[in-house]
Amino acid sequence: MGITLVFETHSTTEDNEAGRATGWLPGRLSERGIAEARELGRRRAGDGIAAVFCSDLRRAAQTAEIAFGASGLPVLHDWRLRECDYGERNGMPAAQMHAGRAEHLDVPYPGGESWRQAVARVGGFVAGLPGRWAGQRVVVIGHVATRWGLDHVIGGVALEDLIAADFAWRPGWEYRLDA
Repeated sequence: MGITLVFETHSTTEDNEAGRATGWLPGRLSERGIAEARELGRRRAGDGIAAVFCSDLRRAAQTAEIAFGASGLPVLHDWRLRECDYGERNGMPAAQMHAGRAEHLDVPYPGGESWRQAVARVGGFVAGLPGRWAGQRVVVIGHVATRWGLDHVIGGVALEDLIAADFAWRPGWEYRLDA
């Protein structure tokens, strides 16, 4: 029996609005982000969700709490769902960060990790799901690295293709993880 993963990005943060690449910094939802998180909860109500998994970074945890905190669903924090660690570059201007992103496919950011390492972390999360959540539908709230990890590990998309593409937001992506 497979698992359906519904991936949602964390809601808009103050850093997003200021054009900063938060990385492993906690971040905080903006007023717009709080409204988006409420909408996420409404959008996924009655969607057959068994559990919510989220990055332990504050912006993702805050999104999960606002969206699902009153739902009675278990909300489980997992550090493996974090964004890529930009190390010394956490919090730098996003445009500058993204311009050099391909250079860090395999080479870690100074004091941080590479995109391949971040995607491998997400792969560890995916590998641990089948036993407990077989036949279930779960929400995963994370970041760019989380989605790329799901695209790569479950969808088989080359990381080289993902890093070259723009991250276009939409209200959820679905993945099927077969047992």
